[in-house]
Amino acid sequence: MKTVRISLNSIDKVKSFVNDLTKYDVDFDLVSGRYVIDAKSIMGIFSLDLSKPIDLNIHAETGIDEILDTLAPYILP
Repeated sequence: MKTVRISLNSIDKVKSFVNDLTKYDVDFDLVSGRYVIDAKSIMGIFSLDLSKPIDLNIHAETGIDEILDTLAPYILP
């Protein structure tokens, strides 16, 4: 599992983020405080406080580099 901090501060970013995740047959969780939601769920994402950075847990054994390349626009430095 790999964890990265991401920012989803606009509706368009959320939509493109979910579209990017659905390309992969891997589980993704978003963690904000005590809440953990499925990162492929648009409704779930909008239930979080999007004004703050969110932790993304990537549950993959292989292909992490490709996933991180795809998610680069959302990952915080």
